[in-house]
Formats: sequence, structure tokens, C-alpha cells
Amino acid sequence: TCARTDEGVDMLIGSQLHTNSTDWGQVQDVARIMDDGPWASVWVPDHFVPPLAFLDEDGDCLEGWSLLTGIAAVTRSLRMGVLVTGNTYRNPALLAKMAATVDQISGGRLELGIGAAWHVREHEAYGWTFPSMRERSDRLEEAAALVRALFTSDGPVDYHGRYYQLDRAPLSPGGFEGRQIPLMIGGTGERRTLRTLAMYGDILNVDGFAGRGMSVELYEEKAAVLNRHCENVGRDPAEIRHTALVPTKL
Repeated sequence: TCARTDEGVDMLIGSQLHTNSTDWGQVQDVARIMDDGPWASVWVPDHFVPPLAFLDEDGDCLEGWSLLTGIAAVTRSLRMGVLVTGNTYRNPALLAKMAATVDQISGGRLELGIGAAWHVREHEAYGWTFPSMRERSDRLEEAAALVRALFTSDGPVDYHGRYYQLDRAPLSPGGFEGRQIPLMIGGTGERRTLRTLAMYGDILNVDGFAGRGMSVELYEEKAAVLNRHCENVGRDPAEIRHTALVPTKL
């Protein structure tokens, strides 16, 4: 997580853990070590089969939100989230309820990440519909609006979209001690995803595993696009925190 200040850039470091070729005991040990060290946050991916082509599709792969719930229970200070939840895998109102529950367990340390989803093989394997990119973008925009409404409302929420509907849906309990859970919109598509972030999100994430890889130039390019969208929708860009997922090799 980066924040620009008059003195330069303040940076907090987190890590995304593997959920394939591991087990809960190993994840728990790593999370506790991170919690006792200088790390600021811990993240898990949202996959149901190992996501890379060279990995064994039949290999172990832990479900991200269940894993995050365990991490929340065995740590004290780490912020945490799923980087990022595939919107096609769960109804967004269910996701908001899951997020609020994990935030209660963690004592207010959750950041909710959500994206359009991309891994077609998971949809094929489990019988989930994999819509077109346009429809997935439309669904993500609706989901972000719906989740934002649930997170910010003082009472039950009605929502009538093309894909999702709510009929006086309560989010109770909401965030820990009434906090508004930050919403990360994953992905850097310039026409739709960053516009959805400008309208409804709190956190930008520039993914160094996707497309061109990570660079300062890529980050600055995407941040400039986000700022233009913020101007167009009447949002103060300073309200949106900037983060980057940077691939590393040991």
C-alpha cells in the first residue's frame, strides 16, 4: 500500500499467500509469523483449481474466504483480504454478508476485494456460467454499487439492477463497531473497471501478474486514468488508496 506525502511515498508491505500445494497448518504458521513481524497485511487469492497452466489441476487448492476466516481468528494486527474475489462465484449480497462476518471476527481488519473474474477453467469445472467480458464488467459495476449500498446504509437496502436485486435486505451486523469496510476493485481495465472504482471503490490495485508486468510507468498510467474518471464522476481521487501487487522471486 502506497500513500504520497509531502516527504515522498509512505509504503506498507503485505503478502499474498499461496492457496494451492499447501495446507491449513502451513498457512496458519506463516500468518502468525507475519503477524509478529513488520508485515501490514495478508492476502489470499480466490481460486478453486490452481490458476497457472503449469500447475496440476487436480492438486490441492484451498478456498479463499474459508481460509481468510481462519487467518482472522489466529492473528491480531494484520489487515487482510481476498485479492480479489471473483464476482461470478458468489452473489454480491452474500459476499457482503461474508465480509461483514469476517470483519467481526478480525476486529475490523478486513478489506473487501472484488473483480470481474477471469479463470474460465474454474467456471467449466464447477458448472458456473462464464459471461462475456462486457457482461462481467456490467455485473461487477452492479455488484460494487450493491455492496457499497449495504456497507453505507443505516437500514435495509432495496436494489433493482439488471442482474442483482435486493428487497429490504439488512446487513446486520455490518462492519466491526460500525466501520465501513473498504472496497477494493480489482483490475485495471481503463474504460470500465477503473470507472467502477471511481464510482464505488476505496482502493486501487495494480496487478503486476497481469498483462505487461509491474512497473512505475504502468502504475502512473493507471493512476492517471483513475484520476480522470474521478473527475468525471465528481469523486475526490484522494479518497482512493493506491496499492500494487508486485511479483517476487526468492
